[in-house]
Amino acid sequence: MTQISGKNIIGFGTSSEGTVGIQAINPASGEPIGPLFFKATLSELDLAVRKATEAFKSYRLKSGKEKAAFLEAIAEEIEALGDTLTQRYIDESGLPKGRAEGERGRTVGQLRLFASMLKDGTWVNATIDTAQPERQPAPKPDLRSMERPIGPVGVFGASNFPLAFSVAGGDTASALAAGCPVVFKGHPSHLGTSELIGQAIIKAAQRTEMPDGVFSLVFDDTVEIGQALVKHPMIKAIGFTGSFKGGKAIFDTANARPEPIPVYAEMGSINPVFVLPKTLAEKGQTIAQNYINSVTLGVGQFCTNPGLLIFEKDAAFVDELTEKSKEATGGIMLNKSIQTVYHKGIEDFQKYAKVIGVGKKPEGFTAAEPIILHADYQTFKSNDILKEEVFGPSSLLVEGQSREEILEAAYNLDGHLTASVFGTEAELHEYADLLEILEQKVGRLIINAFPTGVEVSHAMIHGGPFPATTDSRSTSVGTQAITRFTRPVCFQDMPDSLLPAELKTSNPLSIWRKINGELSK
Repeated sequence: MTQISGKNIIGFGTSSEGTVGIQAINPASGEPIGPLFFKATLSELDLAVRKATEAFKSYRLKSGKEKAAFLEAIAEEIEALGDTLTQRYIDESGLPKGRAEGERGRTVGQLRLFASMLKDGTWVNATIDTAQPERQPAPKPDLRSMERPIGPVGVFGASNFPLAFSVAGGDTASALAAGCPVVFKGHPSHLGTSELIGQAIIKAAQRTEMPDGVFSLVFDDTVEIGQALVKHPMIKAIGFTGSFKGGKAIFDTANARPEPIPVYAEMGSINPVFVLPKTLAEKGQTIAQNYINSVTLGVGQFCTNPGLLIFEKDAAFVDELTEKSKEATGGIMLNKSIQTVYHKGIEDFQKYAKVIGVGKKPEGFTAAEPIILHADYQTFKSNDILKEEVFGPSSLLVEGQSREEILEAAYNLDGHLTASVFGTEAELHEYADLLEILEQKVGRLIINAFPTGVEVSHAMIHGGPFPATTDSRSTSVGTQAITRFTRPVCFQDMPDSLLPAELKTSNPLSIWRKINGELSK
């Protein structure tokens, strides 16, 4: 059976130089969970980054099939952890067994999705413009370009997804797929879960003959190691999922470096939901129930939680939501800090908005109850605090008096991950201007569904304009996430024997390429 050691994973070795211990806390009972982990030292972090830099020399040259085999092996090793992983996940997160198993499935599923893409090879965007030596007045050179890995990547674990946005989550999977070694800072709320996954990645790396240093995992419960990771001159990009405060601090640190590097930070969102009048009149009861279900799913601890619902004045709908919210049950939040911030956010909202429904609060150290608040549009418009995210099972209803107020509310939104609109096809045409506004505000525009639930696929975009993310041109979910950790490189008049396989004239990988402006195999 795999054992949790409490040590940092530095490439193929482990280390515990530190003298300060930290422990995970069971959020249901408030009890510490062994073993004791020792915070990484700056010298351990430096060794991890240096190993990653050395590994990059050979890992960047691995073929798509070799990297695919590595990712598939990681998925197999995670599955082999079985109940050991499931139980540790439950103990550290307070989330139920079904959520643990579902998130594990999503984690291994996205690893295998990236592996299938690597085998295909088309993702590199191979583009060839053949030479025209006889062209006048100047010859045209042979030009061939493709995506190449950027270098060692630092990744931060998320609190709300101990697996899918953590050690072997989307940031790690996409960086490894791109050909970039990863130095991962584990989240202090799920230390044991992180180490188990880290061990699985190392086993997979050794099985598939990847270089020592292709992956490392370090622990810290302060900002010291994280800031040092961002500042390290050998790190070439950062992946982060978490709070606005944390993401913005990382972004600012990265941009203050002598060599600034890209930071792909997903920092939260209130994911506004708009319900159009006819649909509200016809389906108000169903929408109200589904809305409450979405708000309370996972104790509201999703970055896609619908934190704002906007509609034209409808007293019956407010009454319906009031009653349904009282029937809802909360749950155990991920840690004490998140619970404290949740209650503080509700307290701040109550200065301007009215609580209309409070659900049931279960037993537990970090338990929280669902809370629904209400404000009219003018109050919402005048108080910016109501536009902030309250991470947890709560949401704000905003009633507008007219179509114009609904459009104004949309126009004045900041950037978000998603926006949802409920309406018939005829209504959606009638409110086409609303859809046009929202397209400019979000990364994913959803029709007649709530935003919780993010499909891992080729087309998914999980991103959005600032402050939802630090780079609206990217996604942290789906295969398009790979290009965060690549850069385009052009080879001019390079001898065919020296070109990457993807660009050789014979096309030995049989991938789709754009040749002189036309797709071809």
